[in-house]
Amino acid sequence: MEVQIAVAKVNKYAVSESGDTLEVIERPNGGLSVVLADGQTSGQGAKAVSMLVVRKVIGLLAEGVRDGAAARAASDSLFTEKKGKVISTLNIVSVDLQTNTVVITRNNPAPMFISRGEQIDCLGSESEPIGVSLNVRPVISEIAVEIGLTIVLFTDGLTHAGERRGQPMDVCTSLQAMLEDQDPSPQGIADALLGEAVHLDDGRPSDDISVAVLKVMKRQGDDVRRMTVRLPIDVG
Repeated sequence: MEVQIAVAKVNKYAVSESGDTLEVIERPNGGLSVVLADGQTSGQGAKAVSMLVVRKVIGLLAEGVRDGAAARAASDSLFTEKKGKVISTLNIVSVDLQTNTVVITRNNPAPMFISRGEQIDCLGSESEPIGVSLNVRPVISEIAVEIGLTIVLFTDGLTHAGERRGQPMDVCTSLQAMLEDQDPSPQGIADALLGEAVHLDDGRPSDDISVAVLKVMKRQGDDVRRMTVRLPIDVG
């Protein structure tokens, strides 16, 4: 087996800085973690908040702290620094090679989706953003690593897409259509969801949108680990 992770992101229309921050890091005892935060509002202020959160989390994960404890510590740190006046959503998805499971940690009212083949489950139980108070607890799920397992996480810009024209995006239906017709790559899923959201917003995203997809696949090729990143730059 092998794990592939893909990301697609876009800024809010006419805003130069995304309030979303995403990092993929190696875990000290094997495996990988995807950490995604969305700071309140948008622009530079939101970016500063989401970077603060993500850096706190990845620093703790690198020390071997469990995901849930890292999320609680990041929440307490944000609450203390901002006195409860600024919040952030937080998602952590970790492939833990010690337990051969995927651990999902969620402080985000927006749902996440898990697919096994054509079956799609929504993780949409009530979940608080971090920074609202001390001792905010995440919602944690643990799933066995198996071929075909696909996990989709995103910031709320995806679910809000299309609202201003009365056609909000139905992420589950879009995923179902993709998975029924083909076996899309993680990047194909991320790009398709982001593309649909931008289309629903008439090419002018009403919020920052980040989509991350983790998929467990049959092993292909050699033992080399690879990562590719594309960063468009406007030079004025």
